[in-house]
Order: sequence, then structure tokens, then C-alpha cells
Amino acid sequence: MDLGISGKTALVTGSHRGTGEIIASTLKAEGVRVIRHGLKEEDLAGEGLSVWGDLATTEGCDRIAAQLHDMGARVQILVNNYGTASPGKWGKTPEADWLDMYQKNVMSVARLCELVIPQMKNDGWGRIVNLGTIGSHQPNSIMPHYYAAKGALATLGVSLTKELSGTGITVNTVSPGYIRTPELEAGFRLKAEKKGWGSEWAEIEQKVVETEFPNACGRLASREEVAELVTFLCSERAAFINGQNIRIDGGAVRYV
Repeated sequence: MDLGISGKTALVTGSHRGTGEIIASTLKAEGVRVIRHGLKEEDLAGEGLSVWGDLATTEGCDRIAAQLHDMGARVQILVNNYGTASPGKWGKTPEADWLDMYQKNVMSVARLCELVIPQMKNDGWGRIVNLGTIGSHQPNSIMPHYYAAKGALATLGVSLTKELSGTGITVNTVSPGYIRTPELEAGFRLKAEKKGWGSEWAEIEQKVVETEFPNACGRLASREEVAELVTFLCSERAAFINGQNIRIDGGAVRYV
């Protein structure tokens, strides 16, 4: 299937590692000119097209804007992959941590959207994909500051969709459940050792599904599966998919 995005330019935030790196590689395989992003200059040593800056600050986003200007880049696809969680509980999470989550998961996206939307409007075409979480559908009692921020991100996407009506720009949110990342796997291997779940990943994964992430597919998502969904939403083929918060969770969240 020709996705119709060969030759387009994409900025993928947080793409120096993890799921963002896989998203960047998947877009590149479709012929997209990908600009990678890291928080620090050393995150991108040896990369080709790249920018760096702390998205949680206005100064960091201004630095990214200057780098894009210097390389003469017109961003047609923006994948807001960067975001982070931190531990917290009701009654024990200070206000500073709530504000930090909002800066990293909401304002980082808002700043970059404001940066690239004018040129997308001029082109009459654009794709914005924000990475959320199924916690925006079913938040947990722990990490309330994180889930509140991701809920705001999902709302931001719908609001922006309406603002951009008729411009040729689509805005969607992709909300994964558990993704099998090296960090997540390492954490569950430690837990498995303590609980006697076994040492083979297939055994551990089944216990994770049974105890923490029940879903109809009976496993965790791969990073590649998330990247392929994001890439499709960036394509010409997805031109009529707009303003959506799409779960990729194996059927973990069950409602119509």
C-alpha cells in the first residue's frame, strides 16, 4: 500500500531512543525525511537530521525552532511522541510535580503545534499525531498528575482538530496500553524473579496480562505495532481520520 508520504518532512519528538526511535525509522522506511529529536545535544551524536531541546520549557522549544529554521526545514508531519510519567499518589504528590507533568505532556505539544501549524496551513496539508495512553480512557488511582495531563492532551487534540477545520491538517491521538520496551521488560523481569513467575519472557508476559493488563489479545504491544499505526495516521490514506483518540491496547479497554 502506497501511503503517499514519500518526500514529506516529519519531526518526531523523543526519537533518540525507545518507541520514538522506532516511529522515526518506520516513517523513514516510507520515504519520509525524518528529523529526530532529543532533549540534549549528546542524545543525537552521529544522527543525520536532528534537533535538540527541552520541550518542557519555552527556551527549549525556541532552540528547536531556531535549529529547524537554520536547516530550512518545513515540518509537514509532527509526531509528538515525547512525554513522561513520574511516581505519585493522591495526598502525596506536590504541586510542582503536577505542573511538571503538565509541562512535559501538554505544553510541550502545544508549543510545537503552534510552531509548525502556520507552515502546514500555507501548504494546505499536515499531520499531527500525539502519543497518549489508555489511561486517558481509564485512569488509575496512582499517578493522578500523569493521567490528568494525558487526559488534557486528548482534549487538546480534539480542540485543535476543530480549530484546523478545512485546512487539510488532521490531528489524532494514539493511546497505547503496555508496550514491550526494554525498560518495561527489565522491570517485569525483576518483578518475576521476586514472585517466581519464571525466567522466560512468554511466561512473564502471561503473568503480566493476568495480573496487570488483561486484554483480549493476551499479550503486550510491540513498539513496531504502535509505530505502524502512527505512520498510517500520518499518511494520505488516513485523510478522513481526524480528531480521534485511538486505543492500541489489545482490547484492554472494553466499551463502545
